[in-house]
Amino acid sequence: MSGKPRLTYLNGRGRMEPIRWLLAAAGVEFEEVYLETKEQYEKLIKDGFLLFQQVPLVEIDGMKMVQTRAIMSYIAGKYNLYGKDLKERALIDMYVEGISDLMQMILMFPFSPPDAKEKNLESIKERATNRYFPVFEKVLKQHGQDFLVGNKFSWADVQLMEAILAVEEKVPGVLSGFPQLQVFKTKMSNMPTIKKFLQPGSPRKPPPDAHYVETVLKVFKK
Repeated sequence: MSGKPRLTYLNGRGRMEPIRWLLAAAGVEFEEVYLETKEQYEKLIKDGFLLFQQVPLVEIDGMKMVQTRAIMSYIAGKYNLYGKDLKERALIDMYVEGISDLMQMILMFPFSPPDAKEKNLESIKERATNRYFPVFEKVLKQHGQDFLVGNKFSWADVQLMEAILAVEEKVPGVLSGFPQLQVFKTKMSNMPTIKKFLQPGSPRKPPPDAHYVETVLKVFKK
C-alpha cells in the first residue's frame, strides 16, 4: 500500500463525495476502487470488510472504516478541521448534521420517479432557501468572520461549500438572497486545496446521471 487513504465506492458522488471533499480540503491525496458489480460488493461483505454490510469503505491508518459520519469525524480530527475544544466541536457537529439533512434530499433526487422530480426539486429549493441557508447566512453575519466556527477553517465549512454547489447545480441563483453566503462561496473557492478540487480532472465527481443510477441499482439490488 502507498500509505494514501483508499476509498471503495461507486464511481459517483453518493455518500462518498463528502469524504472526498474533506480529504481534498485537507490536502490529502487518496486512491479509489470503484464497485461496478454486485459480485464485487458481495465479496467485500464475505471478506469481512464491511462491518454493517454497507459502503463507503475507507482504509486509512491501518483501519477499515465504514459509516460516513465516523469516517469524516476521524478525518476532521486527524487533519485539525474539528475545532479547538468540545464546544467548537459541538457547533461543527450541529452544522454538519443540518447540512447532511439537506444533502440527503439531493442524494436521493436522481432516484426520484419521473413524476415526482419536479415536486422533489421544489422541496430542495424550499428547504435550502427557508430552512438551511438562512442559518448559515445569520451565523456568518453575526460573527463577521470568514469561517463558521472559531474563525478557523473546519469540516463545517467544507460541508457547507459542497452543499452550496450541489444546490446551485439544481437551482441556479439560489444564493441571490444570501450575500454572506456569496462571499463565503468566493472565499472557499479560492482556498488552494478547494480550488484544486474544483478544477477539471480532480477526484470530484460530476452530478449523477442515468448510468450512475443504473449502476447503483445493479450493485445494491436485493
